[in-house]
Amino acid sequence: MRVIVTGANGFVGRATCAALCDAGHHVIALVRRPGGCEPRVHEQVIADDNFASLAALPAADVLIHLAARVHVMKDSAGDPLGEYRAVNVEGSLNVARAALRVGVKRLVYISSIKALGEGEPGRPWREDDQPTPADPYGITKLEAEQALAGFGREHGMEVVVLRPPLVYGPGVRANFEQLMRAVERGIPLPLGAIDARRSMVYVGNLADAIRFVATRSEPTDGVFHVTDGDDLSVAQMIRTLAHAFDKPARLLPVPASWLRAAGALTGRTAQVDRLTSPLRMDSTRLRTDLGWTPSTTVAEGVARTVRAFQEARR
Repeated sequence: MRVIVTGANGFVGRATCAALCDAGHHVIALVRRPGGCEPRVHEQVIADDNFASLAALPAADVLIHLAARVHVMKDSAGDPLGEYRAVNVEGSLNVARAALRVGVKRLVYISSIKALGEGEPGRPWREDDQPTPADPYGITKLEAEQALAGFGREHGMEVVVLRPPLVYGPGVRANFEQLMRAVERGIPLPLGAIDARRSMVYVGNLADAIRFVATRSEPTDGVFHVTDGDDLSVAQMIRTLAHAFDKPARLLPVPASWLRAAGALTGRTAQVDRLTSPLRMDSTRLRTDLGWTPSTTVAEGVARTVRAFQEARR
């Protein structure tokens, strides 16, 4: 197939393009800045963040939309929600309009667990649960899901939405990288008593799921959750990381209530909540209705992530 991928030089984009190329598909990579793409793709630079000037695309069968305005720490925008909407909602519709003009029959939109909310409803989130997004990123990811679904119904385009949780893998940054550094250095972590489980997905599994829904021959649309299928607690993840580093897991059994109190005193309530509260997704629908299964286990994914982290520092 001929597949267009936006955000192709990002963390997930590079893995997705590699999975598509490995499967023999021709990939056109849309990027804001040249370079950083999987070497086998055809790169095309676009002019703006929200694709407003996207006039011409090459003919393609499928478009995978990964580009987005992601979390901006200490956002200085006068209207943060408006800024997110311009890119994540209107930008997504601009992409869909351009795709329709060149005959794309299926659009795959990569959303986020943030479109559901910051916490879970007492059990893993299902696709048909009522979302309660809490920040501009999550709100606009959900709005984009809904806008694209409406566009697809109006114009006869299949729209597939994939919602991943935290994505990890070689090259991961932010909190997961900080956690790896702490485990590698043997820093004692006060998370031994935390049993709240959180869903994650290895970047290779996510890329394979994207390839799967984008290129399957059967009619495909709707919303699907994608996870590794093995939800670990933070303490279990630290033990898995420690095993991959061949180091002891230095976990202190501090009660969650103490951590929350410390978070409130230090202005880090949100960070502590993410560590101590469960946030799971039910990915049964993708497995049973479509037949996709992850090829990489959590232990294998963590081991590959740690190995890449170590090799990058040599």
